[in-house]
Amino acid sequence: MATIPPVCDFGRKAPNFTLPGTDGKIHTLADVSGENGTLIMFICNHCPYVLAVLDRIKRDAVDLQALGIGVGAICANDAVTHPDDSFPKMQEMAREQGFTFPYLHDESQSVARAYDAACTPDFFGYNGDGELQYRGRLDASAKQAGPKDARRDLFEAMKLVAQTGSGPVDQTPSMGCSIKWLTD
Repeated sequence: MATIPPVCDFGRKAPNFTLPGTDGKIHTLADVSGENGTLIMFICNHCPYVLAVLDRIKRDAVDLQALGIGVGAICANDAVTHPDDSFPKMQEMAREQGFTFPYLHDESQSVARAYDAACTPDFFGYNGDGELQYRGRLDASAKQAGPKDARRDLFEAMKLVAQTGSGPVDQTPSMGCSIKWLTD
């Protein structure tokens, strides 16, 4: 069953983090942030919702980076119950897919909890002041990729954020697999 995150909490500050990346470096929010805003994506390796739009995620990341938006992706899933989301598998995916953004491992899930991440994919778009302006979908895709000419909701919203500092008032939430939380 799909999970749908809550709507955008406009103005909420981006929580800081220090996480290992698949590139062998340690990354903080400041490292990932861009001059005109920041996009933090919670994704993973196994989720059919993520896999259906991975090419679009990569396309939008490149296009947003060209607009001065910093982009980072975080995997917070329990790798014991979902071994495809282990750090070695994350490194493999980042390399094979040619990610142009850091792919970060949140093994403790503390960052996912700080962001109130709910699903994969879950997109958090911040303005240059680190204030949340977009928490919506990539486009009209679901478990299968939507039409090739689907409106690029995430890209258009973050383009607006880069230009004005504010995101659109009307946002359609993302939909995806729930974060696979650690069990006690």
